[in-house]
Amino acid sequence: MIYHESHGEGPAIVFAHGVAGNHASWFQQVPVFSHSYRVVTFDHRGFGRSADAEKLGRSGFVDDLKALLDELEIDQACLVGQSMGGGTVVGFAGRYPERVSALVVSDALFGIELPESIRAGFDEAREKAALLGQLERVLAKTYPESEPAKTYLYQALAGFNEMNRDALPGSWGRLYTPDELKSLGVPTLFVVGQHDVLVPPKLVHELSAVIPGSFAVEISDSGHSPYFEKPTEFNDSVLSFLQAVGVKGAGAKKALSNAPGYTKVTD
Repeated sequence: MIYHESHGEGPAIVFAHGVAGNHASWFQQVPVFSHSYRVVTFDHRGFGRSADAEKLGRSGFVDDLKALLDELEIDQACLVGQSMGGGTVVGFAGRYPERVSALVVSDALFGIELPESIRAGFDEAREKAALLGQLERVLAKTYPESEPAKTYLYQALAGFNEMNRDALPGSWGRLYTPDELKSLGVPTLFVVGQHDVLVPPKLVHELSAVIPGSFAVEISDSGHSPYFEKPTEFNDSVLSFLQAVGVKGAGAKKALSNAPGYTKVTD
């Protein structure tokens, strides 16, 4: 059984967490988006409150998401996936594009048949990151010192998971080329943190460039987890994207993140 929660009313938006997260990781998104969207959060199998007795891991993620949407009677939804969750939402969009109103892939290159230059850069980045501690991998270098309480929370949330990056079974299975992703006809936004050491921004921009019609946003002063580190900027980017592609919220009180605006990303 896949644990899930549903908040608010309106067009559906589903958040798929990364390997260090679970449904509770989206605590800075749910109150914002639920003003005018039906927000669904869930625990991947083996994470949070979802068991994985069969030890399918990644091999079951797409089927689990389909079963969840069927159970909730959601015909179409915007899918937001971070890191590991990016592989889930890309795989789902590849198999069921008619059920995806928009796709947001944050700090992830999973589920995609990457061009050789991007693949090489991704492999190199992961090899280097393997030598780092967990917080160094997922948060900007200055974040733990500037936000000690939230850093503690990040670690505490990960502690509720049965699975971790070193023990995650299964595989993504079918990979989709940039041309195939383009042909799905699903509006797509790539989000990446300026200081992401696992998924360098350069690679994300290169990927977006070979998927005509896709968008890419780089969030300043963030590492691998902009949804957690820079929630206002992350929320504003996703909300602006949804407005741009016609997935508009419902209700009198619209979802607003109150972001003060964008500043230019610098090295």
